Amino acid sequence: MILTDREIKNSIASGLISISPQPPADAYASTTVDLTLDPTLRLFKEQAPGLATAVDPGMPNYKATELLKKITDPLQIPESGWDLPPRHLVLGWTRERLELPPHGRLAARVEGKSSLARVGLAVHVTAPTIHAGFKGTIQLEIINHGHLPIRLRPGLAVCQLVFEQTLGMPDKSYEGQFLGQQAT
Repeated sequence: MILTDREIKNSIASGLISISPQPPADAYASTTVDLTLDPTLRLFKEQAPGLATAVDPGMPNYKATELLKKITDPLQIPESGWDLPPRHLVLGWTRERLELPPHGRLAARVEGKSSLARVGLAVHVTAPTIHAGFKGTIQLEIINHGHLPIRLRPGLAVCQLVFEQTLGMPDKSYEGQFLGQQAT
């Protein structure tokens, strides 16, 4: 069951959802709430000509977070914005921190905004699920599928959350490698 704007606000008021800072009134649509872009991005390093490298997620002790710090560089988006070139992937975060206590029986999905998608901007590759028990900012896999650069600005309403009620409480809270993540 998807929560309406009224139920999202009620769940925030009762502590079943925590979004900090709290979204303004105009961030809510009938069944979503917008989140904004943090000024920190991570840009993938350019590969040297002749260098053949492959990511091997099947390797023992593979940790995506550790690998990403080695193959990306941080960028602080200036207030004037930064242009994401066509066919490029960058990592970003929401400015807002989300908490979904496991007893709240809620999970969420991060989705793009149609107004941005229509010019080619996507905010996740295949990772929309925000599990019950999650705490942290949401990392976004931002891709420009369009033909023109897209200007990203700090505070841009870049994505929206859809909250769903779970059937029962999970046996365990989210314990994955992205628990507590924040822009770095």
